[in-house]
Amino acid sequence: MASGVTVNDEVIRVFNDMKVRKSSTLDEVKKRKKAVLFCLSEDKKKIIVEEGRQILVGDIGETVEDPYASFVSLLPPDDCRYGLYDATYETKESKKEDLVFIFWAPDGASMKSKMIYASSKDAIKKKFTGIKHEWQVNGLDDIQDRATLAEKLAGNMVVSLEGKPL
Repeated sequence: MASGVTVNDEVIRVFNDMKVRKSSTLDEVKKRKKAVLFCLSEDKKKIIVEEGRQILVGDIGETVEDPYASFVSLLPPDDCRYGLYDATYETKESKKEDLVFIFWAPDGASMKSKMIYASSKDAIKKKFTGIKHEWQVNGLDDIQDRATLAEKLAGNMVVSLEGKPL
């Protein structure tokens, strides 16, 4: 069931910027988003980039020690969100980076919120072409353990996530 919600152009721009890893200056790399949250606008008609709910690559090591834990801490305990997380991980063979689309629907969110976010998910997913990993998360227990994300990315092949061994 579609909700009639549309996706703001800024959301698509953020996704495209995260998806395309062009070689760029150190300054441009520092401004690249590592993680970002999207929410519904006040009138519930558009999916927008949530102000102040992002982690920049340049923040890692400066103000952010563990980007994954910081991303988890951005998630509201009582409302739904969509998120994009640029995961850096290593398997036994190689180092990889993949975007993960996360649908956050915590148990504490209202039924109304869960329903509108669930019915609007396809609108945002259609704009995010080429996403290999999608993850619906229903609570902090599911998302806090980085091994769960590693499992989503490459099964038991992952040896480290964000530079931290599993």
